[in-house]
Amino acid sequence: MRYHNITKDDMLNGDGLRVVLWVAGCEHQCQNCQNPVTWDINGGLEFDREAKEEIFTELRKDYVSGITLSGGDPLHTMNRDAIGELIEEITKEFPQKTIWLYSGYEWQHVQHLPFIKHVDIMVDGPFVENLKDNRLQWRGSSNQKVIDVKKSLEIGKIVLAVK
Repeated sequence: MRYHNITKDDMLNGDGLRVVLWVAGCEHQCQNCQNPVTWDINGGLEFDREAKEEIFTELRKDYVSGITLSGGDPLHTMNRDAIGELIEEITKEFPQKTIWLYSGYEWQHVQHLPFIKHVDIMVDGPFVENLKDNRLQWRGSSNQKVIDVKKSLEIGKIVLAVK
């Protein structure tokens, strides 16, 4: 897996103060994407031990609520194994921290992934320019959903965390 940036003390990409991993690779390539530099799966830097430790150092801080995985698309087919391993490790090391995941894939296409059960909130769906709405919380266009993953898996249908 490759990444472009690790943002610290972020308050825009999920609830609370967060660390954000901006992964490389996106197949959706939405018109007027806020981050087209991340589309190339071979772009950015190799996600190595030092990058993981940088994230874990942030997660050890009491005031950090959790991690947000964004990009690019963390669920790009070539990222899924590495993202799954990272999510599993974060869940074990930091069970009190929340995991948010932004993906252009829609819930019904990724809910079966084995590691998705450890994600707290998923913002799904591609950004659609003509549905853009700056008043929406944690999403860019009205087609995207802010999904409570654990409740959705429990009852077998989408439960929105934010309407």
